[in-house]
Amino acid sequence: MTQFKHIGLIGRLHSPAVIETLQRLIACLNRSQCQVWVDERIADSLQSDPLTDLSYGISDRHFLGQQCDLVIVVGGDGSMLSAARVMATYGVPMIGINRGKLGFLTDIVPDQLEASIDAVLAGHFETSHRFMLSAHVLRNGEEVGRGSGLNDIVLHPGKSARMLSYDLSIDGTAVYFDRADGLIIATPTGSTAYALSAGGPIMHPGLDAIALVPMNPHNLSSRPLVVGANAVLEILIGQDNSTQPIISCDGQVHIVCEPGDRVHIQRHEAQLKVLHPLGNHFYDRCRSKLGWHARASDDGQ
Repeated sequence: MTQFKHIGLIGRLHSPAVIETLQRLIACLNRSQCQVWVDERIADSLQSDPLTDLSYGISDRHFLGQQCDLVIVVGGDGSMLSAARVMATYGVPMIGINRGKLGFLTDIVPDQLEASIDAVLAGHFETSHRFMLSAHVLRNGEEVGRGSGLNDIVLHPGKSARMLSYDLSIDGTAVYFDRADGLIIATPTGSTAYALSAGGPIMHPGLDAIALVPMNPHNLSSRPLVVGANAVLEILIGQDNSTQPIISCDGQVHIVCEPGDRVHIQRHEAQLKVLHPLGNHFYDRCRSKLGWHARASDDGQ
C-alpha cells in the first residue's frame, strides 16, 4: 500500500504537452486510489479538455504544501524551482516529470511516466535532500527585501551593461573587493545551472558546500571559490556603482538594490526532499544532460 495518499500536481503553464502529461498522470493516480489535488494556476487549462473521467480537486500551492504527502511537478527545472520555494517550507517531498529542456531536477521522462510513478507509489525510490539559500538585503540597517533559492542567489547589473563593484566577506572576514558583471552564489543543486555556464565547478548534490562564481571579473585572479554550506556571506555593494544592481533568487524573485546596500546570504532553515526513480544516479544525469561519454567499450583498450 502506498505511503502517498494525497498527491499534489503542479505544471508549467501554456504547454499542451504538459496538459497531456497531467491527464495521464491523474489517470494513473486515480487507478491507485490516491486523492489528487491540482494547482489552481493550471486548473483552467486542464478543465478545458473534453476528458471528464478524471477525479481531482483544485487548490493553491500552500494548500498542497499543508495537505499533500507528495507533490509531482510536470515541466522543466524552472517549474521545480518555483514550486520548491513553497514546498520546502512544508517539508513535502517532490518529484519531477521532465517536459522542459535540460531537466536535472525533473528526471522522469514522459515515456516512462506510468511505470515510474507506480514504482514510487510502491515505495521504490531514492531520496536526496537539497539545501537552499536565503538572501536578505539591508539598507541603512533596515531590511528592504528577502528571497530564497534552491539553485542560486545572483548579484547582477540588471539591464545595464556596466560592471559592478562589491566587497565580499565570509563569516565576518573580508575576502576580496572585485569589479565584475556579477557574482553567483550557488548550491550543489545549482552548480549545474547558471554557475556552470559561468565556469563554476560541478558539485555532487550530496555535498554541504556553496560555490561563489564571479562573472567576468576585472581582476583575473578572482576565481570560483567553494566554502562550507554553513558559511555566512555578506556582499557590500560599492558606493561607486552608477546603476541599481539586482539580487535574483533562482532567476525568479528579484530585489532591486542601491549602492551601499548589504546583502546577507546563508543556508536557509528549510531543505527540499526530492524523490528519484531507483538507479537514477547523478553521474548518469551528468553524462546524459551534459553530453559526457563513457568509453566505447569496457575491454580496457
